[in-house]
This record gives sequence, C-alpha cells and structure tokens, in this order.
Amino acid sequence: MSAVSTPSGPRTHVSETPARRDAEATKAVILKAARYLLARHAHADITLKAVAERAGVSPPLILKYFGNKDALFARVMSFDTDADDLLDAPLEQLGRHMVRHVLASQRERGTDPLVRIAFAPLQGDHGEILRANFRAQVTERLAARLTGPDAGLRAELAVAGLLGLGAMYGIARGPHLRETDVDAIADRYGPLVQEQLTPGT
Repeated sequence: MSAVSTPSGPRTHVSETPARRDAEATKAVILKAARYLLARHAHADITLKAVAERAGVSPPLILKYFGNKDALFARVMSFDTDADDLLDAPLEQLGRHMVRHVLASQRERGTDPLVRIAFAPLQGDHGEILRANFRAQVTERLAARLTGPDAGLRAELAVAGLLGLGAMYGIARGPHLRETDVDAIADRYGPLVQEQLTPGT
C-alpha cells in the first residue's frame, strides 16, 4: 500500500499524526479481515497470506504491525474493545442499547465481532481461548453490573438473546428482520433483554 511507508524509508512532508491515523486504519482493516476468516475457518487453516489478501495488504505489513500470526489472532480473539461499545449505556437503558448496537454494527459494517466470533469454528486450544475471553470480557463483565440474585445466569440469558438476534439477522438473514428499522426492533426486542438485566422494573 502506497499510503504505508517501509521501515527504512524516511517520511517527508507528512506529519506524525496522519501517519499514526493511517497505521491505525491499516491495523483495523487487518483485524477485520482476520475476524472475517476466523468466523468461517479454523484458526489452523488460516494463513497470513489469506489475511493479507482479504485486507488488501502484504504479509510483511501484517508482521510489521502484529509480529506474527499468534499475536494477530490474540488481538482478534479479544472482546475487550467490542464489549466497551456493547456495554456503553446506563444499566436501565442497556437492553435496548445492546440490541441496537448488534444490529447497527451488522447493518452499517456488515458484521458484528461479538456475533461473528461467537459463531466461529471453536477448535482446539484457540477455541478454548475464544470461549474464555468471551465469558470473561462479555458475560462476566455484564454480570458484574447486575444486582440481585442469579446475576451470572441473567447475564448469560441476555447475551444469548443478543446472539440469537444477531444470528437471525446476519447468518439466517431473516427478511422481515432485515427490512425493519433498527430502532423499531430495538424498541420491541430491547425489553426482552432488559428483563434479564433489571427484572421486574
């Protein structure tokens, strides 16, 4: 990519801020490509070349930014950043927010990392890492915000509702769901999720 300089070439006529933005944008494209492939193939079957082709970059550029394949997929298998966005609302409004986030992500970006990776082929050690990260960074983090009995169970039920909705929208591609306004769906489905978060309110 001409927009990304090689390590040896000096940068001229370009400030550091645009360079950092360009690097972050390139990293995001690489991570998106790796997530896409992981949602469809076992980790062992994915090559850096395949990720590079999907991202439109060279394999050496992936090595420059991430070091190696394992380091790249360690980032891909983390849900921290996605969970930050998913859970970014007051508890009493969180059900609707999470529903809207999952659908808007798929509608605007073509994917939602939480849904796509949750349905990835979960094989071997990397599958267990993915499951452990999902539990710790999504469901257990959500449970920690809940009050009252059975917080862990309620958090898992709420997330299960989101994954089912995401699968119907993005994988089964339900036509009625996809034709309906995101806010209208959030208004109808959000209370179902909210009932697990703040039951009886």
